[in-house]
Amino acid sequence: MKAISSQTNAPRLASFITAANVLVASGFSIAGVINPAYLLPVNWPPTEASFIFALYAAARTIPRTLIIFIAIYNRSTSALIVLGSLAGAVQFSDSGVGLYPHDLGKALARIIHRRLADVAQAADLA
Repeated sequence: MKAISSQTNAPRLASFITAANVLVASGFSIAGVINPAYLLPVNWPPTEASFIFALYAAARTIPRTLIIFIAIYNRSTSALIVLGSLAGAVQFSDSGVGLYPHDLGKALARIIHRRLADVAQAADLA
């Protein structure tokens, strides 16, 4: 039985974590477009502004997700490093947005996603 080398597993791990990262981000933005109340804190009524904000979020996450999946499909390590770093930086920045309404769960989830992206990038560079 052949052992699979870590050089083979590193790009797969990076691809998996990056794909999970952008799928979660896209899922949240799509949920906000379907019903903005899904993303608002309890007792905050959805408004036209929250719907428009959700559309902006979808406009930035869905194309990024598609491009990242193209990079994964093409096994482009350099593109995956750049796009994965971008996706991780966006997640980290979004944690600040989660802190604004004092929602620690949203902030910590984004930071955890960012740390996973760091692990994937480090594995990919090794």
